Amino acid sequence: MIEILRTNDPVKLSYAMTLLTDAGCDPFQADQFTSSIEGSIGAIPRRILVPEDREALARETLKILEENE
Repeated sequence: MIEILRTNDPVKLSYAMTLLTDAGCDPFQADQFTSSIEGSIGAIPRRILVPEDREALARETLKILEENE
């Protein structure tokens, strides 16, 4: 698995997961439970991981996310 995105922004995280899922990248959200243990202060960013063979597709897909910032 390759880390494709790291963020504390729950909206960006949700949007990225939706984009990657729709593109068939099989994303996995890491640190989801660690982040919830520390509370809602957002000190621990959550990561999105994708299989190595889908990294290029995932990076291309997330360009949409970068354009909307």
